[in-house]
Amino acid sequence: MSWEMSGKYVANCSCSLICPCPVDSPPTGPNGECRGVGVFHIASGKHDDIDLSGVDFAFCNLFPSNLTAGNWKVGVIVDEGASEEQAGALEGILHGDAGGPFADFAALYGEWLGVERASVTFNDGETPSASVAGRASFTFEPLPGPDGGVTTVKNAMFGFAPEFLIGKGPGHSDLFGLDFDGVYGETADFSFASEMTEGAPKGRA
Repeated sequence: MSWEMSGKYVANCSCSLICPCPVDSPPTGPNGECRGVGVFHIASGKHDDIDLSGVDFAFCNLFPSNLTAGNWKVGVIVDEGASEEQAGALEGILHGDAGGPFADFAALYGEWLGVERASVTFNDGETPSASVAGRASFTFEPLPGPDGGVTTVKNAMFGFAPEFLIGKGPGHSDLFGLDFDGVYGETADFSFASEMTEGAPKGRA
């Protein structure tokens, strides 16, 4: 059993700027929690002989404490345009049943909220944005860096990518009943596989 997928994601959460979860510090959202959603566009991917290219999905989370403390609540929404075979393959990957970085996460899951199907939209424009069936919608606004550049985080303990852009992530989500107003946001290209290269960063939900 092998799988791989790469593409781009955009995410937001309820933590104050800047979200401390990548460095395993306590969340700074209301009630000391991090509630978030990451929307992923798979540009290229497969699970054994199942082609995952072109599929969009949302990975929803509630972290009640620093990430390594565990007891995460996690749920997934797969775009309604994906086949049942593709949705099943993604469920196996994201639940941690197929190895790779999400298998590492599985030990930290406290409650698996399941997989739902709905319209998932990812827009990789000048202002990246994402939406899920009218129940979640947010944009990404990068924090400015010097000389017109953007602010990034690199080599964090937890990250969907080795380096990611950070900024504001205004919007609202009520997916899986995990209501929150977004404050922090991030985006980057991602690449995950059942066999990650030595020293590759762990993904962060």
